[in-house]
Amino acid sequence: MQAFDNRIVKVGIEVNGQIKTYEGLNIIASGTKYANANQNTCELKISNLNKETRDFILTETSPFNLNRTPKKLILYAGRESYGASIIFSGNITNSSPSQPPDITLTLKCMTGYFLGGNIISTNQSSQAKLSDIATEVSRDLGTGLNFQATDINISNYSHSGSSIKQIDKIGEMGNIDAYLDDDVLVVKNRNQPLTNTLTILSADTGMVGIPELTEQGVKVKFMLDNRTKLGGSIRINSKIYPAVNGDYVIYKLNFEISSRDTPFYYIAEATRR
Repeated sequence: MQAFDNRIVKVGIEVNGQIKTYEGLNIIASGTKYANANQNTCELKISNLNKETRDFILTETSPFNLNRTPKKLILYAGRESYGASIIFSGNITNSSPSQPPDITLTLKCMTGYFLGGNIISTNQSSQAKLSDIATEVSRDLGTGLNFQATDINISNYSHSGSSIKQIDKIGEMGNIDAYLDDDVLVVKNRNQPLTNTLTILSADTGMVGIPELTEQGVKVKFMLDNRTKLGGSIRINSKIYPAVNGDYVIYKLNFEISSRDTPFYYIAEATRR
């Protein structure tokens, strides 16, 4: 990556079925994504919006707004050399302005937030394949499906309650990881990485500082890229701390992004393969 490879940071906000995209503004975002049933979170700050747009967002995302349809936020980031990709997608749960004169909107978001109120009742035949159950769950959630688990037979599957709680149930069906990654339900074998997701990390490829050993494996900070995926694979090559070198599977992925300041990082926590 060359020094003049400029950043791309933009935000899409959906209100009443339409996406409004904001780019070229001061945007700061941080969040956490989990390879389990925990819902991904993001806090985003955006400055220099005109008053009309600012009032529009504050009104539409207010808890007093009678229009309780989901308000979707999509955070894109990348470099001019390879373009922007989705870093986070979820629902705005809260919005608030800062004090003048420089008014900044703070938006707190969560993946699948409004799915908690979607109550369903479903059941399968006495024997059903895990892939068929995952397909039905993805339809209930309104998401895509990335199924990379060993397909096993499940007996007497049924669920009554919140649709998003089905992710917990899938994760209890064996050695399985089930989670929402933005708008995709991912189902994969535990401690196995998603295919075609290997990121090689070293001082020459964007690794920042020295990796840390943890109880579960490793924690490593590196420059944001378009290859790394939650549930994907990283290979660490550290000259200073060779004991951590090896292949890992990401189970938690933090991001710190700014359009104008220093942060433009992923912080991955991963287990050793």
